Amino acid sequence: MPDWSYHPLFKPWLSILPGNAGREFIHRGMSTIAMFPGGRSFIEFLGHMSPSEKLHRNLFGLQFSSPVGLSGKIDPQLSGVEAFPNLGFGAIEVGPITKFPREPETAACLSKTKDALILPEYAETIGHSATKNKLIKPRTVPVMIRLEEPQIIAEYLKDVGDAFIIEIDSIEIIDDLKHIKTVLEDKPVLLAIRNSTVADNLLKLNSASQIVDGIMIEEDRELTAGKQVLPLQQTDGIIHALNIIKNEIDLPAVTSGGVAEPADALALFEAGAELVFLSGGYIATGPGLPKRINEALLDKLGDERKELPGWIWYWLFGLFILLGGAVILFFSFTKVILFYDEAFMQMTRLELMAYNPNLYKFMSHDRMTLAGTMISGGFIYMQLARHGIRYRIHWARKAFNIGAITGFLGIMLFLGFGYFDWLHGLFWLVLLPFYIMGYIKTRSANQSPSSKNRTNHSSWKKAVYGQLMFVILGFSFVLGGIVISTIGATYVFVDTDLKYICMTPDQLNALNEKLIPVIAHDRAGFGSALFSVGLLVLTLSLWGFHEGSAWVWRTFLIGGIPAFTAGIFTHFYIGYIDFIHLLPAYFALALYIGGLFLTRDYFNKGDFRGCSQNL
Repeated sequence: MPDWSYHPLFKPWLSILPGNAGREFIHRGMSTIAMFPGGRSFIEFLGHMSPSEKLHRNLFGLQFSSPVGLSGKIDPQLSGVEAFPNLGFGAIEVGPITKFPREPETAACLSKTKDALILPEYAETIGHSATKNKLIKPRTVPVMIRLEEPQIIAEYLKDVGDAFIIEIDSIEIIDDLKHIKTVLEDKPVLLAIRNSTVADNLLKLNSASQIVDGIMIEEDRELTAGKQVLPLQQTDGIIHALNIIKNEIDLPAVTSGGVAEPADALALFEAGAELVFLSGGYIATGPGLPKRINEALLDKLGDERKELPGWIWYWLFGLFILLGGAVILFFSFTKVILFYDEAFMQMTRLELMAYNPNLYKFMSHDRMTLAGTMISGGFIYMQLARHGIRYRIHWARKAFNIGAITGFLGIMLFLGFGYFDWLHGLFWLVLLPFYIMGYIKTRSANQSPSSKNRTNHSSWKKAVYGQLMFVILGFSFVLGGIVISTIGATYVFVDTDLKYICMTPDQLNALNEKLIPVIAHDRAGFGSALFSVGLLVLTLSLWGFHEGSAWVWRTFLIGGIPAFTAGIFTHFYIGYIDFIHLLPAYFALALYIGGLFLTRDYFNKGDFRGCSQNL
């Protein structure tokens, strides 16, 4: 559930569902996907949210992959517990848990002004028995269980929690805390307190500090009409409480709530918070918030930008594809039918032109569109190599490999109708050693991306919609590649093709039985190239959106020009302007222009360092 799908697609209609139906739909849906074989990999593919190893930390004797956690307020039914570890969280809070289930008296929602989370006064809970059943499986991140009735249920849940949270109001005397700690077999225990009450409870906190392992400073709330209202923005109050704790008590402090954008979390870390748990801000800002915080933390740590020498092999791979596309484009405007085509068909280009000029133009149009796609793909490969793989960015290498491998596999489609020209085979043989060398020499590319994004500014909000457009564009190219390849290896023509040519397949076979295999070869080749480039556009759209990465926007801009020019201009050049036939291209062009417009400010914000400014 990345931001590009949450805000434009899901949030508008989920928010109008009755009760907590929208919340449960999202959480159950994500968990169902995560539990399927390959589901976690699919979620990672959509968002690439895994935190960098640089953010890993040890606290309370536990390993956290990220200092960003999720508050138990967000998922009281534990219906999303399988999915949340895949969204960039390093810890999951569960609860508050009571002995018996408690139904909510009102649904959770955002306030009308979208600046506060509204929950029932008495928190919804599924009870200790259902909680234990939900948590019985091993978890990939630490689970911290909030015990509302610790004296009653601590014994029952001690084996399924990695750490436990006890609210200061639920402890009457310190001896109760000692007993609970003993029952939990000395597992980490954190004492939770609202930020506005820290100063008034310093004596109690000091006494408890000899027993507990940490303090959780929570967001404040207002009780009204059976509801608790939790303002999203409480950073200042929490920082003030953090300063008091740090000055008075020698214990790790974590925070919960009060974070609506990455800058809030950075301020809390700067003030001394070891972990930051998200609550209402996660709902209002979107499920991409933990990823954005993780990337902002990396940016704050500083980008070493160590170059990876092997990137040049990948760059040359892209250059040769671009040059190959340029050569094909030249011939598609001149000879079209090359000497080995003539040898296979035993028919000259002049004979073909004399028999049916439209057929000759149709063949040139297939080769022009292939050329434009190759030029675009080659440029994207070069950009990924120069600005991503060069600086060890793992998503850029992964995107490159996905595109290249599918491109190599596409050579099998050339055999769909029994025609394989030696020039294509030679071209792939030339490319193969460059790819292999690049693959071997860049295996250490394991850096996670950083981002300049700190706030939910208007450029970010627009970019979410622009990213959706580019994702749809990439997916459309992939789907189009599959369709064109399938047609090229089976029926070869669509109805509008035959109308333009003014011949049937039987008439073409009667003219020359080797003519259709040549056309099928071109169509399947274009479909394969479009599929491969579509995957490049899709992965760049899914993984490359980081504020300040101007090179990504320029990759979209310049990389799209050859493909769209060849794909649309070619049809006007040869007079094949059937609207239905060109409608997919017009749709893709609209997505391309809309995506560029909506994302321009976001990509060009921030401080661009070094070579990332250049093409």
